[in-house]
Amino acid sequence: MEDEKAALSRKLIDIVGDISAISDYRSPVKKQYTNLARRLKLLTPMFEEIRDGKDLLPEDSIQALASLVTALESAKELLHFGSEGSKIYLVLEREHIMTRFQEVTAELEQALSGISFEKLDISDEVKEQVELVLAQFRRAKGRMDGPDDELYDDLLCLYNKNNDALEDPDVLIRLVEKLHLGGIADLTQESLALHEMVGATGGDPEESIEKMSMLLKKVKDFVQTSNPNIDAEKSTPTSSGEKTPIDGNQNLVIPDDFRCPISLELMNDPVIVSTGQTYERLCIEKWLAAGHSTCPKTQQALTSTALTPNYVLRSLIAQWCESNGIDPPKRPTTSRPTTKTGGSACSAAERTKISSLLSKLTSNSPEDRRSAAGEIRLLAKRNADNRVAIAEAGAIPLLVHLLSTPDSRTQEHAVTALLNLSICEDNKGTIVSSGAVPGVVHVLRKGSMEARENAAATLFSLSVVDENKVTIGSSGAIPPLVTLLSEGTQRGKKDAATALFNLCIYQGNKGKAVRAGVIPTLMQLLTEPQGSMVDEALAILAILASHPEGKAAIGTAEAVLVLVDVIGSGSPRNKENAAAVLVHLCSGDQQHLVQAQELGVMGPLLDLAQHGTERGKRKAAQLLERMNRFVETQKQARALAESQAIAHPPSSANDDDS
Repeated sequence: MEDEKAALSRKLIDIVGDISAISDYRSPVKKQYTNLARRLKLLTPMFEEIRDGKDLLPEDSIQALASLVTALESAKELLHFGSEGSKIYLVLEREHIMTRFQEVTAELEQALSGISFEKLDISDEVKEQVELVLAQFRRAKGRMDGPDDELYDDLLCLYNKNNDALEDPDVLIRLVEKLHLGGIADLTQESLALHEMVGATGGDPEESIEKMSMLLKKVKDFVQTSNPNIDAEKSTPTSSGEKTPIDGNQNLVIPDDFRCPISLELMNDPVIVSTGQTYERLCIEKWLAAGHSTCPKTQQALTSTALTPNYVLRSLIAQWCESNGIDPPKRPTTSRPTTKTGGSACSAAERTKISSLLSKLTSNSPEDRRSAAGEIRLLAKRNADNRVAIAEAGAIPLLVHLLSTPDSRTQEHAVTALLNLSICEDNKGTIVSSGAVPGVVHVLRKGSMEARENAAATLFSLSVVDENKVTIGSSGAIPPLVTLLSEGTQRGKKDAATALFNLCIYQGNKGKAVRAGVIPTLMQLLTEPQGSMVDEALAILAILASHPEGKAAIGTAEAVLVLVDVIGSGSPRNKENAAAVLVHLCSGDQQHLVQAQELGVMGPLLDLAQHGTERGKRKAAQLLERMNRFVETQKQARALAESQAIAHPPSSANDDDS
């Protein structure tokens, strides 16, 4: 009982300490949340006296304090959101926010009312203070002032407007002032808060949150238009402490592709995550450090935490800055903190929970196995420490065994849990050595659509390790990946394309992909009306074109027309890849060279050679050189034929008469 008292009092003190550490609250709820936090801080002396008291606590007091722990946890969660949540959400969802505040207040009042203070070893002064807090909770219960009506009406008006509709500047001015969104730091913080909420939806953002993001973009555009020097005041520093040098350009609008999706700012150091999306390095590192394992923009599971510099985009940003008279962004040179490795920091209670789940994985009950796999899936998604602890507990072989279960939901949980565990680099080897690859391929062939998508993502994650590319390629994974690329959902196609791209970096897998029929599928994706997979299709074609079988299959698929069209009107990255494919096709094959020339590729190539990416310029120059050489050869052949015709004219019929 003494240990229980100590643990409870310590827990209560820690929770209130966490609440005290919250520095400030969002303007829409500032008054109510500040008052709640102040009242809760007044409970600390009671918890300290309970901890230091000599008397044992009776059972009913133990239970009452345990209820208070639960209520305080609810309050901490509420206050945390009030401090870091989206201001826009707090206003637009005021009914929900007010209801939740009242529920938490009632829960605290009920928990405190259940404590018999006479049975506690506390002083009269502390007892009076706690009774005062309880009285305040009783008065506050069921009473909370929401955000002012004008602010709510202004936001609702903008929220419900068509994207193309003109906004009232007076409304926007009021919103910026009342929500304190007049600076880059405030706008960035609001953007991060909305991204956090998308992550909390499990990767399927509600329409309302998406519309809030669009609303924030309207506010951001208005702030930048009305205050052209705002970027000079930018308060989101790079790791070298420098600021993005954009100032004095009143009519300058940053292209959306050059903005970080998180901060909405011009990127200094763009990096690519495993889903193919690009972010400012500092912003995505902050996102990952917060324990997220999804892509902020697409909400796909990140199969790796590796960040790849996007040199192409950085070059484009530098060119854009130069053409607009702006100092190009300087890449930070200071070292970045590395992610810690080693053992997990999970508590003993968390490890006990994991052990309990592992025992359920081997249960004879299908329901137990399904629920345990589902819980492990969520735990592994939550943070890096969980991923380490789950692997250390021996979960991976048990999850691998469940990949062959006939229960589709259990199978889906198992493969997704392995996907989440594979985010930890140290777990990749354990997963492969546990024989997971054949099981993942089985799910890729036979599982539900979501399971197949996550199986493809798992294979990509594992293939980051070079030797695993060979193992996965030889396991029969490539044909079902091609099938998913052809018939999957949009997300499934993306996952399959990412896995195929990574696997085909290994030369031995290129022929397997071609023989699995990937080229016709890629050509189909290139010509789809919506064009949502053009980037991925061209990237894979650019890799396969260097393989003899790939080159032959692309030629047979009559790809030249599509490639010429992309070189003329595609994005910079796609122009570059289309030119790279065409270079391979035209190498030693005049037929494709002639066809490209007849389709008018010379003009787009000249433009690419001058204005393309560095790689695009090189590929364009190679093609132009070959075409010029071919044209010159044709001229020489015609000149030779003409000279021969002059020197040896054909004999007339009269010359043959005797």
